Amino acid sequence: MTAPTSTKAGATSARAAEQASPVKAKTAPSALATEHGTTTIADVVVEKIAGLAAREVRGVHKLGGGAARAFGAVRERIPGARASLGQGVSVEVGERQAAVDLILVVEYGAEIGELSKAVRRNVINSIERMTALEVTEVNIAVDDVYIPGDDDGDASEPHAPAESRVQ
Repeated sequence: MTAPTSTKAGATSARAAEQASPVKAKTAPSALATEHGTTTIADVVVEKIAGLAAREVRGVHKLGGGAARAFGAVRERIPGARASLGQGVSVEVGERQAAVDLILVVEYGAEIGELSKAVRRNVINSIERMTALEVTEVNIAVDDVYIPGDDDGDASEPHAPAESRVQ
């Protein structure tokens, strides 16, 4: 029968490693903070990347809630104005991490669970590849379903005036 080995030394070295690792993680250089200087990324940059990445996914019709889409429709009618790439996107950007919130209008027939996974994956990959920030979360709120021919405020489609229901 062999004598049990002492775990005190192992526990002490494991505890020392745990205590050292948080300090090490905070001081370790990253792609954005090096010994030669730091790079800061504005929130609007991450918003645009997230907005473009979300729009790339098949099944996403538009971004933004009802009020944002209404404001965007008015803005599109102004000569020279362009739709905001950050519409329907809000972000929180730190030194090393970013969190993203998206408001989507999905196309009718799209499976929302799978669409959400694809949007989340594309947004995370795009932001992390382009900015070197770690994306901690991508929250998605589905605000509406786009049905072709339905009045969604699109100025390019002619709409017949609604008939009155009362006389």
